[in-house]
This record gives sequence, structure tokens and C-alpha cells, in this order.
Amino acid sequence: MCDACDTVKLDRRGLMKLAGFGLAATALASSAQASDPAPKKADGHGADAHAADAHAAEAPAPKAKAAAHAEASSPMSPDKALAKLKEGNKRFIADANACAADLVSRREELAGGQHPWAIVLTCSDSRVTPELVFGGTTLGELFVIRNAGNVLDTGALGTIEYGAEHLHAPLIVVMGHKKCGAVSAACDVVKAGTKLPGSIGKMVEPILPVALATLYKSEDFVGQTILENARSGAARIMEESPMVAHLVHEGKVKIVPAVYDISTGEVEFYKPVMS
Repeated sequence: MCDACDTVKLDRRGLMKLAGFGLAATALASSAQASDPAPKKADGHGADAHAADAHAAEAPAPKAKAAAHAEASSPMSPDKALAKLKEGNKRFIADANACAADLVSRREELAGGQHPWAIVLTCSDSRVTPELVFGGTTLGELFVIRNAGNVLDTGALGTIEYGAEHLHAPLIVVMGHKKCGAVSAACDVVKAGTKLPGSIGKMVEPILPVALATLYKSEDFVGQTILENARSGAARIMEESPMVAHLVHEGKVKIVPAVYDISTGEVEFYKPVMS
């Protein structure tokens, strides 16, 4: 939370003083009402008028709302969407405490439909939150899919297709992150034959071919597998989804692999998947 969001704290003595003032004020008000039972009506310059003026000032202008909706509905190029993500990530690195503002108004605007400008497939890791990582994006901007290890399974691919084809999001980012537990587990299976409990073993199965191909290619086996897993997921979207591949061929969509550094907050983007 930012500093502006902090509330003023009072000690117990201060609260007791305020309570005393409140009782005194109540007694004075009761006395005034008894001596003047017929209060004057507020004229055009009274408190009621000021309240009405304040309410009118707070209400968003219809033209401004219409302009904002038109801007949100207008198509965005893949390159502009990618530049917007990069700019947002720079803001996050510079001031990670920035707050998203005016959520109530934004929620009302989006009640009729959504127009996200980027799809992000990333890990369920609690330290990885795309809406914050990319600069405090607000409601209606990112179409996010999350699972352990940012695996491109059927659910993830179908969600990506919906976001690209029906919501017209121009950018797809497959984002891994450093110190990924799911990728580390897959590397342990490949390198040491570790047996994983429950459904975790099945969950990391799609990562195993990537880890196997990366074994002995880098001193940082896990780190390299994290990158290659993001690249593999991005490439597989093109291979397994004719729907998305068609949009990429037409230049309407870009697919970009990326890796997030949980220590520095920086997202490193890599070469887009070519059509």
C-alpha cells in the first residue's frame, strides 16, 4: 500500500478526548434545536447547495467516460502492447508501492464487456503477480492464465485462444520466473530420478522434455530450464493452435517468451515467436 493510503492513528487518550468533544457537541445541538424548533430552509448558498455542487463535481463527465471507453475498445498493435508492458515493468521497478486508483469507476465501465490488451501465461507462484509486475495495471487490461510452472496445457491453450480470437488481445506473453519450484522439481526428476508425491509428478510432466534437453547445456541447469520452458511454451502455442498461428501470420498477434526476476522485479523479454 502507498503512503497516501495510510489512515491516521489516534492513541486511547486522544480518542477519549474526541469522545468528550462529541458528547458536548451533541448536548449543544440538542439545546439549539429546543430553542429554535423550526430551522431555516437552506437557500441556494447553503450547505445543501454546496453538497449538490460537490456531488456534481465528483460525477464523471459523460463525454470523458465515452472517450475512455472508445480508447479502451480501439485495437492496439502487438508492438504497442509489448512497449506498454515494458514501460509498466519499469514503473514497478522504480516504485513497487504504486497503487492502482479509481477501481470503482473502472469496475463500472467494464460491467458491459472487457478489452484486455495482453494475455499472460505465468506461474501460480505467489510472488509473481502480473497486474503488479507490469506497473500496477488495473481492471480489464490483462487476461491472465496461471498454473505451476506456466505449463501450456489444454486449459491454458483454450484460454489463450479465447483471449486472442474473441477478445482481440494483440499480445501473448509466456512468462517464467527465477527460482520456480515447479521447474526445479522437474529438474530433480531428470537429474536425480526424484519421485514426486501426489499429482505433482503429473503436473510437471510437460516440463520434463525441456529439462532433459537442457541437461548439461548450462552450469545453471534450473535457470536455463526456466528460460527454455518459457520459450517452449511460446513456440507450442504456434504449433498447437492454428487459430492463434493465423493471427500471428496476419500480424495481429505476437507471442513473446519472458522471464521475471523475483529479486529485482525486472522482466526480461526474449525474441518473439516467428510466423
